[in-house]
Amino acid sequence: MLKWIVCAVLVLSVGGSWLAYSSKSSDLDAIKNKIAAIHEVGDGDPDELLPKLKSDLSSLDAERTFTGILLTFLSAGVIGIFGVSYLIPLMAEKFSHSVYDSGEVSEKDVMHDARSLVAQGNYEGAIEAYKVAAAAEPLNRLPWVEIAKIQKDNLHDSNAAVATIRRALESQEWEVRDAAYFLFRLAELFDEVQNDRASAIEIMNQVIRDFPETRHSANASHKLHEWTIAGEPDKRALEEAEFIAKMNQPKS
Repeated sequence: MLKWIVCAVLVLSVGGSWLAYSSKSSDLDAIKNKIAAIHEVGDGDPDELLPKLKSDLSSLDAERTFTGILLTFLSAGVIGIFGVSYLIPLMAEKFSHSVYDSGEVSEKDVMHDARSLVAQGNYEGAIEAYKVAAAAEPLNRLPWVEIAKIQKDNLHDSNAAVATIRRALESQEWEVRDAAYFLFRLAELFDEVQNDRASAIEIMNQVIRDFPETRHSANASHKLHEWTIAGEPDKRALEEAEFIAKMNQPKS
């Protein structure tokens, strides 16, 4: 508010200075015309007006020069305030658009509201907001992933998270990378949260069948190999226990 009051005072000062500058210019022209008229008469200056007119001319010229300098500074102040308050921000915004989005108007992040609700601890509301985001951007897998994450981490409902991933997979024909991503998250839920490695293995085999000769198939094979190695000690321990039990059996 203070900025605009100062700007208004400066504008009024510029207007007053401009009027004063114009008035002095008119007075200077009038004195110059009088001096020229005296010189044209050519019979001297019986009233001795010429010295006084020249003195007035010199003083008025100095005043006009001062007024012109003051007008320049005041105008620069007005232009500076206008530039800083309006012109520079406008140019910066135009430049930002040209650099970051080729002049297109930035669209609102459809998941902004959902993230805000998560930050507030309103997880049910966030899930509904993510569902809206999923409907708005059906090719975006992130809303589904975030819903499952909330259900697993915040609501501690792994069954709901599994159902969400399955629903996402069935909602449309996804690109290979997105479909594989969902399947890996589903296997992760079964193995790490629900301790159901059998279901996780079945899903990894599905990845290998559905996406052969892809990096997703290779990753699934690698994961199956890791699980096989991890399970071997337990298998050996079981075999050893069975062997010891047989050895300790009484002979008939």
